[in-house]
Amino acid sequence: MRTSRTTPHRRITVLAALTALALTLAGAITVAGSGPARGDVPATPGWNLQWSDDFNGANRSLPSSANWQIDTGHGYPGGPGNWGTGEIQDYTASPDNVSLDGSGNLRITPLRDGAGNWTSGRIETKRADFKAPAGGTLRIEGRVQMPNVTGNAALGYWPAFWALGSPYRGNYWNWPGIGEFDIMENVNGINSVWGVLHCGVNPGGPCNETTGLGNSRTCPGASCQSAFHTYRFEWDRAVTPNALRWYVDDQLFHSVTQNQLDATTWANMTDHAGYFLLLNLAIGGAFPNALGGSTPTAETVPGRPMLIDYVGVWTKGGGGTTEPPTDPPTDPPSSSSTLALRSAGGLGATQSAASSVTVASAGGGTYDGSPHSPQTFTATGITRAYDGGSTQFDVFADSGTTIANGQQVRVSYDRTGDGIWDRTETYHYFATDPVNGYEHYTQAKGLMSSTGSHGNLVNGKVKVEIWNAIGNGTSTVGVGNQSVVHIPYG
Repeated sequence: MRTSRTTPHRRITVLAALTALALTLAGAITVAGSGPARGDVPATPGWNLQWSDDFNGANRSLPSSANWQIDTGHGYPGGPGNWGTGEIQDYTASPDNVSLDGSGNLRITPLRDGAGNWTSGRIETKRADFKAPAGGTLRIEGRVQMPNVTGNAALGYWPAFWALGSPYRGNYWNWPGIGEFDIMENVNGINSVWGVLHCGVNPGGPCNETTGLGNSRTCPGASCQSAFHTYRFEWDRAVTPNALRWYVDDQLFHSVTQNQLDATTWANMTDHAGYFLLLNLAIGGAFPNALGGSTPTAETVPGRPMLIDYVGVWTKGGGGTTEPPTDPPTDPPSSSSTLALRSAGGLGATQSAASSVTVASAGGGTYDGSPHSPQTFTATGITRAYDGGSTQFDVFADSGTTIANGQQVRVSYDRTGDGIWDRTETYHYFATDPVNGYEHYTQAKGLMSSTGSHGNLVNGKVKVEIWNAIGNGTSTVGVGNQSVVHIPYG
């Protein structure tokens, strides 16, 4: 079972899985939703196509490097092992595991060698800015045939089509606060699709982690394994309250509305730059094991691929796929070396009205040096010369009457905006007193650790993360005209 508490994990309860199995056994099987690759991305009247891939290309060629990056190994560098979910396969960039099939599909194939070791494929979009426009709707859709294997031969199979909040990149420990949308996932060859939202804190919280808020249903007509079906997710900001919806073959089977969650949880999930998409086929792990027993088994059959005909992202209404944060700076971040922390997760050169954000409890754990459900603040598009100095900050922190809480700050610099954090500074945590009222947490606490080096920023990024390293209670951080970071760039 999974030991990490801060990693995207796509897991459903035993009850949900058994319910889906019962529905499968009771359902009638007819032919629908099947057929070969369409050869194109379908027209969607009323929607504006923002991005797509129809996976046309020669047999055994890798997916487009302009659209996708291939994940390899057993986890992200510096992230939890086994991708935080207990899955056992080694992801590779081999065309044996991930490649086009020459017939208009992407093919992700799990394989087992003579020693019993499994390999498979996992890819994610280069873009990480898929977001519903203000006043509009985002639509993410894929036409997928799950691995065509059922029964004991399918034990341990875990295909998925999903999305993660962009702040996860380069951090890998801020799940589930940054949000996860599981558009389609399946387990053990059961004729059901699961749709799940992960958010908030783990364990527990408003999204009932690590389970998430999910639902499942049988695939309409032909089974999920024997035919292609269309899986769609919508993020609707044109309605009040905002809504998230999951569909299979245009049939709604799950929804979550904004009023089901507290304002901070919703904001942490939606007020960042957007989401990136993932396609993978895991073997083993927490979700397959939820049915009981160890998976995979000796009866599990390798070589049954998941096929993806197309993936597309559309919007309608509003102003496009991305927009500035809801509390944007009134001048470019690069116009000042002093950046104010903002309630919507931004860093602004101009301060805004005083406000506050809540930092999740450490839950009695110790996360000294490892961000745990942090509040994250980011500035982008910064072009400034390094002045030879060092980072300074003044964070207003308060834990109320909670005893033994300690806030911790990490400041990271991506010098060229390429998604790689060239310089990361983690400061010793600040033990707040059990008296109501803000205290000043500054760089004077000293560096706990640092990696990389400073250099000139050219369209670069700065990120500030604040979390509770210890304690059993939440904390408050003042933002707006209260907490600032001074970066060493003139």
